[in-house]
Amino acid sequence: MKASAVTVKVSRQAPPARWLLLIHQIPPKPDYFRVKVRRRLERIGAVALKNSVYVLPRREESLEDFRWLLREIVSEGGEATLCEAGLVEGITHSELEALFQAAREPDYAEIVSAAEGLASTLGSADEPPVDLEAELVRLRRQLEAVRAIDYFGAASKAAAEQALDRLEHRLNKPSPAGKEIERMRGHNWVTRSDVFVDRIASAWLIRRFIDPTAGFKFIRGKSYQPRPGEVRFDMFEAEYTHEGDRCTFETLVQRAGLRDRALRALGEIVHDIDCKDSKFGREETSGIAALLRGLVRSYPDDASRLKHGAELFDQLYAALR
Repeated sequence: MKASAVTVKVSRQAPPARWLLLIHQIPPKPDYFRVKVRRRLERIGAVALKNSVYVLPRREESLEDFRWLLREIVSEGGEATLCEAGLVEGITHSELEALFQAAREPDYAEIVSAAEGLASTLGSADEPPVDLEAELVRLRRQLEAVRAIDYFGAASKAAAEQALDRLEHRLNKPSPAGKEIERMRGHNWVTRSDVFVDRIASAWLIRRFIDPTAGFKFIRGKSYQPRPGEVRFDMFEAEYTHEGDRCTFETLVQRAGLRDRALRALGEIVHDIDCKDSKFGREETSGIAALLRGLVRSYPDDASRLKHGAELFDQLYAALR
């Protein structure tokens, strides 16, 4: 089968279109624009039938992607036509789907290779290096980007998902005190007043996933000696606070042994807002920071901030799941 033999057959009796074809001609100059178009086609997962003919499955998001690209090509002095095709002669639907699957195989293989390479560096270390956690986050995002354009389920998709799951399990293996979550229950939790992101998020985490009956106490000043039945968080010499590179929320997730990808993602957002180091760089972070600043200005008392902050984190958790 040669791509040059592919033609489009349009019939009045044809079934509903299954494919979108972008037929384009780009001016020879400037050189960068040709490269830009090729990269854009790669990012949206389009498959080449000929040098100037690309195909995507007929979906609303694919139609929007092709339309934006068509407008850009025309605005730069090129020519482009967008067609719907119910039947492509010279290639069957199954063969065309196989082209899409084959295009994603190298992407998944790259993720598997990277995950296995990272796993090999762990060795017997009790505490994984911080940069490995950041690399796992990067690979998760890379996997999501590939899955978004894996229109017909490439065979290596499962292998990539499993490789990252294995790596995440090794990075977050339970500590010897795996029953710590039991010891975290039945307390009043003490923290500094004027709560913001890490304390609001940590209080939500405690109530939602560790101890629904937990009470909270807010004190002024950096130091405080806990009374019987009290435990401190996110403050000086607290039982649960920043540890190494982790913010308090991340510490609580790890110490409680909570294995939840949505909580990990939440921890990345909380970390970057609280630590201001842009370690994870999630796209949601700036928006969540703005919402939390608005919440703090709207509710000066700490109890109200926890109440309304819990509503915000409930919604964010649902979205991240």
